[in-house]
Amino acid sequence: MSCGRSIQGDRLQLRSPSKIHRNGSAGLDNGAGGDVVGRCTFTELVYAHHGWRTSPAEIQQGPAEQQYRQTLHRFESTHGGVVRSYWCSHIESGVALTEKQRRFPRRAQLVFHRESDWATKRAPEIAAELHRLDELAIRARAVLSGVREAICLHLVAAAAAHLLSLADEAAAPEHPPSLDKSLAEESRRIDDVEEYYKEAANGQAQIVYVGGMVATAVLISVLGGLVLLLHHGTFQITIVALVAGAIGAVISVIQRITNQSFQVDYDIGRPYAFFLGGLRPLIGGAFAIAITFVFDSGILHLPTKSANLRDQHMALIVVGFLAGFSERWAQDTLATALPQPHAAGQKPAPGQPPSKKESSNAE
Repeated sequence: MSCGRSIQGDRLQLRSPSKIHRNGSAGLDNGAGGDVVGRCTFTELVYAHHGWRTSPAEIQQGPAEQQYRQTLHRFESTHGGVVRSYWCSHIESGVALTEKQRRFPRRAQLVFHRESDWATKRAPEIAAELHRLDELAIRARAVLSGVREAICLHLVAAAAAHLLSLADEAAAPEHPPSLDKSLAEESRRIDDVEEYYKEAANGQAQIVYVGGMVATAVLISVLGGLVLLLHHGTFQITIVALVAGAIGAVISVIQRITNQSFQVDYDIGRPYAFFLGGLRPLIGGAFAIAITFVFDSGILHLPTKSANLRDQHMALIVVGFLAGFSERWAQDTLATALPQPHAAGQKPAPGQPPSKKESSNAE
């Protein structure tokens, strides 16, 4: 038995048509002119529309139309007004896009609905493409927002209507080669819709990612400033290096976004993208502190012309910024600070001091 689908949020709601009764029409109250109550599924609306359009002329303008209008009113009361739709002429199938105003946050909520299993039961290729559109609608509702979400869902609804028209006897091509050609063309259009979704999702994920970075960098800077004010002179160079590394990490990501060389896993959702963005300044700050300690302790030499302590601290701040800006450079620099072991019997490289074992043997 077929089920009605409503693509809303990040879930695919399956609704059984068992609520349909009274000779295949949508469930209504007993009074023809009474108040319409209760929720209405898209499956019921499809049944009511098909019953209205296929009824005799003398009934179509009377009771059948009244039943359809009542069912439509119930459906729109639950899901919002229908802004785009396609209805098969020969069988109970259709697609629709509804729009409902939300109170908080105050914006339009678009929902894609599809009921087409009856029309596509002998057309598995069309059904497979419609399932692709179902997935796109779910991802668009979960990941996108604002204008880009609206554009993507409208494109999904338009592509679903075109596909369903290929399965409709009144609109489908008469010859199989023409059908295959039309299906291939619709598949290319769906590829374009999917490409638009990927670009839009990556752009919005980058915004959320940068928001998480900036929030963490500001928090680090504020807390670091408070520590410096309350404990002047204590861990001064460490706090400054932490802030410099966090700022360097933010600048690095912004530069990569500007050069269009930064990709975010957009399907993870906005909260997780914000969380990952917040980790980036922390990682940059940690590398900055480690690099600062390496140079400040004398493990590696900092090539500065001046022996002034202030100039050396300024140089360490620059090094901390570079560590946050380029994590690879920071990792390579830390790797050079480690002792390089060499095999037994192998002479050390020029300029490298001999090991303790070799020195004792020489003595």
